[in-house]
Amino acid sequence: MRTTSSTGRPRRPGSAALAALVAGAALMAGCSTDDGTADGAAGGGKITLRVGTFGSFGYDDKNGAKLYAEYERLHPNITIVESNVADGQKYWDTLKLRLSRNSGLADIQAIEVGYIAEATGPAMANKWVDLSKTGGADTSAYLDWKVKQATTGNGSVIGLGTDIGPMAICYNKDLFAKAKLPTDRAKVAELWAGDWAKFVATGKTYQKNAPAGTAFHDSASGLFNAVLSSQPQQYADEEGELAYEDSPGVRKAWDLAVEAARSGITAKLRQFDEKGTWNAGFKNSRFATVACPSWMTGIIKDQAGPANKGKWDIAAPPVAGNWGGSFLAVPKAGKHAEEAAKLAAWLTAPEQHAKVFGVNGNIPSTKETLASATVQTARIPYFGDTPVGRIYSEAAAGIRPAPVSRYDGQVKTFITDNGILDIEQRGTAPDTAWQNVRKLVADKIDQ
Repeated sequence: MRTTSSTGRPRRPGSAALAALVAGAALMAGCSTDDGTADGAAGGGKITLRVGTFGSFGYDDKNGAKLYAEYERLHPNITIVESNVADGQKYWDTLKLRLSRNSGLADIQAIEVGYIAEATGPAMANKWVDLSKTGGADTSAYLDWKVKQATTGNGSVIGLGTDIGPMAICYNKDLFAKAKLPTDRAKVAELWAGDWAKFVATGKTYQKNAPAGTAFHDSASGLFNAVLSSQPQQYADEEGELAYEDSPGVRKAWDLAVEAARSGITAKLRQFDEKGTWNAGFKNSRFATVACPSWMTGIIKDQAGPANKGKWDIAAPPVAGNWGGSFLAVPKAGKHAEEAAKLAAWLTAPEQHAKVFGVNGNIPSTKETLASATVQTARIPYFGDTPVGRIYSEAAAGIRPAPVSRYDGQVKTFITDNGILDIEQRGTAPDTAWQNVRKLVADKIDQ
């Protein structure tokens, strides 16, 4: 799963920690001690396992695969409470603060791939339980590159893969028809096949006949992330060191996002904004396309709602890429580390991956599930007869993960929320916006 940070303006020194404290109020409540229950299964009493997440992981009992309820039936002494924060950057800021204090942590903490290099780095590596030795997970079941991303320098595996984010484009068929564009997914994919610049050009064509009050794409920042996800070099060089200024992938993604923002083909929304404006855009059909890693299908289903069921379809992207994908990790400072490790292993096992995919569309990171008929032939009812499993499994086969640095998540936030969003929403000149990004990186990141 992938989210973005919330601040639209450059942050002052120290504001990341402040934002973490403010945003973490709900998460703090979710990570408190067990409410009057016995401390640990070893004592024979009931325990509460707390799971800290962001975005939509698909485990919950309301909109997800009801995995928590299933685990509780299998383990009557355990109650599971999920504390969920919409904003991934604020979630990570809060988590880092708590790790530094060894307090206030959930028993399981989700980690997004943009931060996994930092989590496995020297400053944090010893904060986590080695899940290759505790909890019973079979690490050979996961994609090799996924395991490698979560492995520390001394060989500890600190996270179990939840999902990966093979890329597609989700589009609103009704809006495409009204804008006199094709609606068949194969013909739609032909509009931009092989080149993200063709995607931007299609947006300009859409706007010529756009239904009143609609835009072709939701967000220039979302486009930036999508384009970059398909590039062999992103924020880091081959050695895993931050090299965003010299990255041809960053430059390509920046230039296309700026062009989209300035040409008026976006709805100028900030993805995952706390006010819910972006969410409402799905429900109100404010935009015709969204860059659609597999986990985005669950968000569309939840936010567009029943009234828009069957209106959205999925087409192949201009270029294959991987945006997002997360891990479940167990902090050593948690109250119930052993029990939490067992739950993390169960939630990310192939059987549970298949259940989450069937409900939420998250493409699994276990080899067996990814290759299974369950995924290959899957449909998601909300998307009608769209062969969701085939589209995303084919996209997954083309993934070649780029090197990751421990600063990727922060730099991405600065570029999207403090660079592109300023251009899109406030008319900041691109050169000025880029210099603001450079200053933020210099001020906030101690390399």
